[in-house]
Amino acid sequence: MSDELFRLDGCTAFVSGAAGHLGQEMTRVLCEAGAHVILNGRDEARLKDFEGVLKGHGHSAECAAFDMGDFERVRVFFSKRERLDVLVNNAISMTPKPFAALQPGDFATTYASAVTAAFEAARAALPALRKAVVAAGEARIVNIASMYATVSPDKRIYAKPEQASPFHYGPAKAALVQLTRHLAAEFGPEKIRVNALVPGPFPTPRVAIDDPAFAERLAGRTMLGRLGTPSEIAGPLLFLASRASSYVTGASLAIDGGWTQW
Repeated sequence: MSDELFRLDGCTAFVSGAAGHLGQEMTRVLCEAGAHVILNGRDEARLKDFEGVLKGHGHSAECAAFDMGDFERVRVFFSKRERLDVLVNNAISMTPKPFAALQPGDFATTYASAVTAAFEAARAALPALRKAVVAAGEARIVNIASMYATVSPDKRIYAKPEQASPFHYGPAKAALVQLTRHLAAEFGPEKIRVNALVPGPFPTPRVAIDDPAFAERLAGRTMLGRLGTPSEIAGPLLFLASRASSYVTGASLAIDGGWTQW
């Protein structure tokens, strides 16, 4: 019974930013749970390579290379899907810039890619999500936010200006958390659950290699005294994407080693 709660056999899932640092782990766990996963991103060659890796391990996957900020393309794509059980809004488009260099357009681009794109994807996918409800009893949307949606960066950790979390990132992720609540309220009566994952420090391996002192400062800010590894986002994602979380909606699940709980 416990194993069945986390199974996604017969389900179709869509993951934006699927070939990214955390996107790959989220995609893998959905595949391993039995889902057919649609890999979205802007780099078709990278997606194709990842698709090949997944299929080499016996998983079911397909590529859908387009920009989630192209809302007309998003609408057309989802209108052709017969069924969608899980929608994971993970992609974001952002150019890191220091405080003095930021322009209004930087905020607009980041907000559009993180918030407006998640809204448009949810709205466009609604007919396919409804078909999943008819077939399986429910459907799920998982939005990927950030700990900087709830707390501000500690400047003492970021010795170099380019390391700091940009001003246009956290506010956009905070809006995504609020959008999650709104969508959960809107879709709840239709048995479509909407939740957010709120990751903490999951730096790429290069960070510890290039600047071990910075990595150590990041790790020291968590209650566990270490950084997160990409595989550690898999379990929380699967929980929200499966029937194991059947009575959870509108929630924001922190995966940050306790960073935001001090």
